[in-house]
Amino acid sequence: MTLIKSISGIRGTIGGNVGDNLTPVDAVKFASAYGTWLKSYSKKEKITVVVGRDARISGPMIHNLVVNTLIGLGIDVIDLGLSTTPTVEVAVPLEKAEGGIILTASHNPKQWNALKLLNEKGEFLNGEEGLKILEIAESEGFNFSDVDDLGTITINDAYMDIHIDEVLNLPLVDIEAVKAAKFKVVVDGVNSSGGIIIPRLLELMGVEVVELYCEPNGHFPHNPEPLKEHLTDISELVVKEKAHLGIVVDPDVDRLAFICEDGEMFGEEYTLVACADYVLSKTPGNTVSNMSSSRALRDVTNAHNGNYEASAVGEVNVVELMKKNNAVIGGEGNGGIIYPELHYGRDSLVGVALFLTHLANKKMTVSALRASYPEYYMSKNKIELTPQIDVDAILVAMTEKYKNEDITTIDGVKIDFAENWVHLRKSNTEPIIRIYTEAASQELADQLALRIIDEIKAVAGI
Repeated sequence: MTLIKSISGIRGTIGGNVGDNLTPVDAVKFASAYGTWLKSYSKKEKITVVVGRDARISGPMIHNLVVNTLIGLGIDVIDLGLSTTPTVEVAVPLEKAEGGIILTASHNPKQWNALKLLNEKGEFLNGEEGLKILEIAESEGFNFSDVDDLGTITINDAYMDIHIDEVLNLPLVDIEAVKAAKFKVVVDGVNSSGGIIIPRLLELMGVEVVELYCEPNGHFPHNPEPLKEHLTDISELVVKEKAHLGIVVDPDVDRLAFICEDGEMFGEEYTLVACADYVLSKTPGNTVSNMSSSRALRDVTNAHNGNYEASAVGEVNVVELMKKNNAVIGGEGNGGIIYPELHYGRDSLVGVALFLTHLANKKMTVSALRASYPEYYMSKNKIELTPQIDVDAILVAMTEKYKNEDITTIDGVKIDFAENWVHLRKSNTEPIIRIYTEAASQELADQLALRIIDEIKAVAGI
């Protein structure tokens, strides 16, 4: 059981001791810090915050605590109730609100919950802003409103439909082409809000939907991270139903994975690759993903005469670089699609709509589409170190060892070789070095990882 405070929000397991877990006291404290910061940051007389949650069992409890804390600070709340992360992000600017809070622990198991914090653009706070909120929480410098100045609650449960409409109105989403393709799709909504919003989107695009785990009761039927080892049920059902593909989202619907018609994974890393291929074919331009994402996006971008750049890991870093480079699409290799035409946030609805339009235009199977892209394989490993070992010194030593290669040090150390790459990052919360590698085969990716691990151990003397 644990409580993790970071610049991107607070997350933890429900129950236990105050300060050690995400207890009601911790939820109130952190909501108070965010509201206090927002009042001072926005300088407006009256503040409005949009609040939504995923379907976690603890959701209603945390939701009520957060909403009423904001009201106690004199902040008006637009309550979306059951929602998704991208839906709240879309709602904030549409409502001209000063901020937003999403209550979700994303792909973490059901005992977890979290507060994700947004600015007035519906985008995640930057590091400096997050740090300020942590300081306010620590000092408990809260000043609540008197009885005549309490905030109000406006319930608005229409935003999932509004979000769907915003996606369907995008110029590159071709509803008629998708309808003509007569797709049959299996959807795994992991018993959260994706089980409502994704089938609804698909039905409006003329897709026949087979629902799997689409009851938003918060009882996740499998580990909610959309990785191959957790998705055997949908893989089997896609084949059994003779569906064209399967669609999997995580509990807050910002990560998207596809299953091919033969039950094989399309590959989370390739969700962004396929969507970018389509977008770049219609609107040539630049792309961005983080440094731990597949090189396939670079290859596809270059094929469309665009410019690809890699950011530090973290959505806020991807968004910052996308804005700087005027990227037409970007995201992360974990199945997160960021399409600025709608908003700067990972959005599975946008990903689904773009992917199905692309598939309808290509008139090929999902497995054939996957085979049309450059073939890369990743290996994700970590080394646990004793607290006495200087992780920074190890990264410096590895940088020196490979100084003649193409090296990037904006987020750990990334070494780009001609045929493969390795990315070394230290954890912010524990003495661990993460080692990600990518190569033309799984065997080569694993071999590169093992070689680098041995070199790190030699440098560290372990």
